[in-house]
Formats: sequence, C-alpha cells, structure tokens
Amino acid sequence: MLLRHVAIVSESDNVNAADVSIAAAAIQKQVTRDFGPIWEIDATVDGFDALEDVPIDYWPVIIEDNINEPGAAGVHKDDNGQPFALVQASEGWQLTTSHECLEMLADPFGNRLVAGQSPMQDQGRVEFLVEVCDPPEDAQFAYTSNGILVSDFLTPYYYDPVTSSSVRYSYTGAIQAPRTVLQGGYLSWHDPVSDHWFQERFFDAESEFVDVGVLTAAESLRSEIDRRTIVPQRQKGLPKTAPFVRKANAMRAAASSSGSSRASRLHNRIEEVRRAAGDR
Repeated sequence: MLLRHVAIVSESDNVNAADVSIAAAAIQKQVTRDFGPIWEIDATVDGFDALEDVPIDYWPVIIEDNINEPGAAGVHKDDNGQPFALVQASEGWQLTTSHECLEMLADPFGNRLVAGQSPMQDQGRVEFLVEVCDPPEDAQFAYTSNGILVSDFLTPYYYDPVTSSSVRYSYTGAIQAPRTVLQGGYLSWHDPVSDHWFQERFFDAESEFVDVGVLTAAESLRSEIDRRTIVPQRQKGLPKTAPFVRKANAMRAAASSSGSSRASRLHNRIEEVRRAAGDR
C-alpha cells in the first residue's frame, strides 16, 4: 500500500509550533487507529515549524490567520497539481485541521464520485462527491484523540443502497443510515440529467435541498463546492460554552495533567541515571 504523508504547518501568530505538534500527534493517532483501517489508507501526519521544512512528497495543511474563506478553503493544487489545504486559525482549528486531513487522504484531488440513488424524489441515480467529513461535520458529533477534538467521518457503507444494522455509517455511529445528513452538515451530488449540482443542507431546524447550479471545477469539485457552501459553524467557530466543547476541554486538561505527571517522573529518573553515571 502506498504510504501518504500529510504535513501540518502554522503561518499564524496565534498557533505556535507546540500547538501544531500536539494537534498532529492527535490526528496521526486518529488516522492510524480509526480512519486508516476503515478506508484502507496508510498515512503519516507530522507537524513542521515552517513551510520551507516540509519535504516535497508531503501534502501540506497550512494554518493562516486569514484565508478569506469561512473556516476552511478546501483542497487546492500547487503548480505541480499536488494537493494542499488551508485552515483559518480560529477557535477549533484543530477540528477543522482533522476534517481537512481526512478529506485530503480519502480524496487528494477533490474529484472522487460515487454513484447512488438521489435523496430527492424527482431524481434518479446521481453522483455523490466523496467528502468524508461533511455530513457529520458539526462539532457536536466530533470525538477526542489525545484530548483533542477531531472530526467524525463517514465509512464507505455510507453510500450503500439499503440500511443494515450490522455496519457503521460514520465512525462514532452518529449517522445511522446511508446518505443521512446530520444537523450542521451537508451532502453534495451531481445530477447527470440536468448537469446541476445539488446539496442537502441541515443548517437550520430542518434540512433543505439546494440547487447549486453548474460547477466549472477549474481547480477541483470539492474546492468549488466549499466556496459555494457557507457553513455556520465555520463562520462562527466553536461555541465555547457548548457541553461537547466543555467535555473536550476537560478531557484535554486531564490528558495534559497526566502527561505533566509522567514528564516529572521521567525528569526525576533521568537525573537518577545522570547521578549514577557520575558515580562510576
């Protein structure tokens, strides 16, 4: 299996190298333990101090103070056609970075389509854009890795024609049937008859169908879809007082406390080793 490499880099004054390293370790664990086995993808996720330090075979996810997009600008391509992603350094940037990493790994070039029955009754078979984090993307459906909030994601069964009680449709189990969109998320597809793109958006009290129109896909389908989709949570950032945010913060604090205790014991042990070496 070809190994894929993702680099996380901050060019923001609000996200330092230590923050990047902590987030990269959490996302690496998510990819190795959760995402990779389900999607049959082998990948590394590493943090780097500067974009100049990133090896040329890594796909960068770059954190910026201002990307002129609501939260994340989706996949782009460099001058050699290789993917990179941008993330805005807002509250909850780690969750958005997880989202972008997983979608980049599942579909590096942002054009992967899967055929299936349209959610709209007046359409037949359509082509779904594989965006593995969009239908359950709201933070209330996220989970933690190393105490860091990371994105829930679809499994390949999400595109099945019928529901089965024996499979998961998203990693956390929040999605319980194929092609279901959770509150705060959306699903995009192409209707080959009209050549229009459509979405099911669940941004308000109820979901709605939206005709997005014809896409040019000058860069990628996913990039074009992201530009046309204003996700409220990406605009506002994470609600700090929400129960799931408080729970994630508590878990991160507990993880930090455990790490600090272990580090203290290791420092003591290192000092014992030094003293023992000096007595020889």
